[in-house]
Amino acid sequence: MNTTLLSMTGIDKSFLGVQVLDGIDLTVEAGEVHALVGENGAGKSTLMKILAGVHEADAGTIELDGKPVAFTHPLQAQQAGVSTVFQEFNLLPDRTVAENVYLGREPRRRGAVDTRRMIVDTESLLADLGVEGLSARRRVRSLSIAQQQIVEIVKAMSYDARVISMDEPTAALAGREVALLYDLVERLKQRGVAVLYVSHRLKEIFDLCDRVTVLKDGKLAATGATADITPDELVRSMVGRPMSSFFPDKLPATTVGDVRLAIHGGGNDQLDSIDLTVHAGEIVGLAGLQGSGRTEIAHALFGVAPFTRGTVEVDGRPVRLRSPRQAVRNGLALVTEDRKTEGLALNQSIGANARMALDAVRPGASRARARRIPQTLSSLELVSRGLNQEVRFLSGGNQQKVVLTKWLVTEPGVMVMDEPTRGIDVGAKHAVYTLMRELAAAGMAILLISSELTEVIGMADRLVVMRDGRIGGRLRAGELAPDTGEAEVMALATGSTATEEAP
Repeated sequence: MNTTLLSMTGIDKSFLGVQVLDGIDLTVEAGEVHALVGENGAGKSTLMKILAGVHEADAGTIELDGKPVAFTHPLQAQQAGVSTVFQEFNLLPDRTVAENVYLGREPRRRGAVDTRRMIVDTESLLADLGVEGLSARRRVRSLSIAQQQIVEIVKAMSYDARVISMDEPTAALAGREVALLYDLVERLKQRGVAVLYVSHRLKEIFDLCDRVTVLKDGKLAATGATADITPDELVRSMVGRPMSSFFPDKLPATTVGDVRLAIHGGGNDQLDSIDLTVHAGEIVGLAGLQGSGRTEIAHALFGVAPFTRGTVEVDGRPVRLRSPRQAVRNGLALVTEDRKTEGLALNQSIGANARMALDAVRPGASRARARRIPQTLSSLELVSRGLNQEVRFLSGGNQQKVVLTKWLVTEPGVMVMDEPTRGIDVGAKHAVYTLMRELAAAGMAILLISSELTEVIGMADRLVVMRDGRIGGRLRAGELAPDTGEAEVMALATGSTATEEAP
């Protein structure tokens, strides 16, 4: 018989007179993985922050093991056995992994921090999670986004938690790392830990979660066992409308034209012998495991870590891309995988962020293009209080729309999109997919980098699979069978098979 470990009843919360949560009820059993889903802005993160002690509820009660609790500080929640892994990382970049895991509660010996014990304990936690190649002595600044996410999970695990809430824990993970998280969640279930799991990835919800609660516009829309609901019904509950197709079809006006981007023998310290073309009107997907070279190609094209070997051509012209400014002036745009640290200035306004990339455009052209910002934001259906609103107060989906606007007003011919739907809800994803189809139909060349295989298969015309800094194989998305397509891509990504076609 299951025991209710966490109960939240009648939770209300308002900010500046706007009601964000309205009478939310939620229960999570011991040993249960409970999904919390909804569009960005539905109230999921606010509910989690109330549980974590970051915010106080205006009304309602919280019970742990049947006893009422009221957290006014995150430390109180942690001491009561509630750990939270937020989507926004809370790490100190200049400290080591071990120092971040035990920050504020460092083990001591004779009055001094016992560094050796802290490292040993962290290494033990990493080993328990099956994490390889991540030293407790490494500084967080040197870690990839995926590795930083793992550190956040390790930090949460270091508490003797009875309830662990996870906000988009796999958003930056791929392949083996996602499998590690699945194993971790299963181990937590076996220990009787209650897991509150927030994710926009439908596959994870049905793979991992026993029950699901749907929030819409701050209200409870549905709750029940995942076994009793279909993916289509779940999406309908979240967005309030049916979605005939998760990935929109290619528009009839789309035609594949001349080569807009070509890389011949591209290489640097991280990449070798990259041959790649993207035509006007075409979406080419870059797949592969984390660290395989997908993002490294984006950085090379944008002059962050330039190619030192080979050549790059844009619209048939040889170009030297040694800086982001040169990339922009040659018609390239880069939607980075981490919009909060690389794509946006969170404390600045929507307008300031949307104008940011125009600094690299010729002054005469930049003024004309800046006048198109309101229209572009409107076409993307941005939900905001106006151009002067700070970006940090927007939902993840609306933040991504500001990033897209920043690049669209530069009028690029080639758009490199690295994890463009990371951390946004299914409705916002569909909007991004539709925009990609429209841009391709207008003649743009799009290079899509994604760790979600369903996304890259569903959106790309051709797939290029990366492995160890080289191209491991190429596939045509239309030729992949629905039931084996992901396996074919993973086989190329891991090197168990290989196939090639013209670049």
